Amino acid sequence: MGAKIIDGKAFAAKLTARLAEVVQGLDTSITPPALAVVLVGEDAASEVYVRNKIRTTEACGMKSIEHRLPATTNQEELLDLITRLNNDDGVDGILVQLPLPPQIDADAVINAINPEKDVDGFHVVNVGRLGAGLPSLVPCTPFGSLMLLKDTLGDLSGLNAVIIGRSNIVGKPMAQLLLAENCTTTIAHSRSKDLPAIARSADIVVAAVGRPQMVKGDWVKPGAVVIDVGINRINTNNGKTRLVGDVDFDAIAPHAAAITPVPGGVGPMTIACLLRNTLLAASRRRHFDLPADFA
Repeated sequence: MGAKIIDGKAFAAKLTARLAEVVQGLDTSITPPALAVVLVGEDAASEVYVRNKIRTTEACGMKSIEHRLPATTNQEELLDLITRLNNDDGVDGILVQLPLPPQIDADAVINAINPEKDVDGFHVVNVGRLGAGLPSLVPCTPFGSLMLLKDTLGDLSGLNAVIIGRSNIVGKPMAQLLLAENCTTTIAHSRSKDLPAIARSADIVVAAVGRPQMVKGDWVKPGAVVIDVGINRINTNNGKTRLVGDVDFDAIAPHAAAITPVPGGVGPMTIACLLRNTLLAASRRRHFDLPADFA
């Protein structure tokens, strides 16, 4: 019959609509949550992401604050801006768009952000709290992926999950989230022996390696659910380009139980979960209650 296509765009639209509903329902004494986005330089892909984030933030009734800095900005100047945003009570969330220019240490910048405003979930405090099973701001792409998995499969307990990729942004936090859902979780990577065999053992495959169509059809067993985090632009035979994921969609879709497309799968969930984190950060900082589905 072929795989069910997991529609991340539709799921994200429902989530952002719910966010807008919650923000609109806040007590009139509570100012809307505010997200500050910092973009350094003029990376084309980052420009698109930031534009989408700003548009969606405003559509949810939240305040968007934009800081655009030239590519020549040095680390001290960026850290000064982060300090000001940390100290600004009108800012609930801070996002510094990656990648940063080579003269700036991204880790130093990420860990300069107040953990309570770290809506990307990359600060070492949030990373540690996630690993310890404590409430934290969780990285958006893994959390969005988890939401899609739970919507597709329901209870994940006991399932074998293989994550291909060990980045701090996706692979490692994804493993922590799946462990918390009682999955038997494996992180595989370029040094893993017989990677295809490891992937074939999985009920859930999460591909996050940044290599176009790396995961082939025979890497995925029949009935598995595949979450494709990758987004890669490749050349086509007619001289144009197109976006593909880290999995060979056409080869896997006929026998998987469900699969995310690229585009339209995990990508839209990342922005929706960023705004969810902004609402959570505002609630925790300013001590107002949220409905149970956002606690």
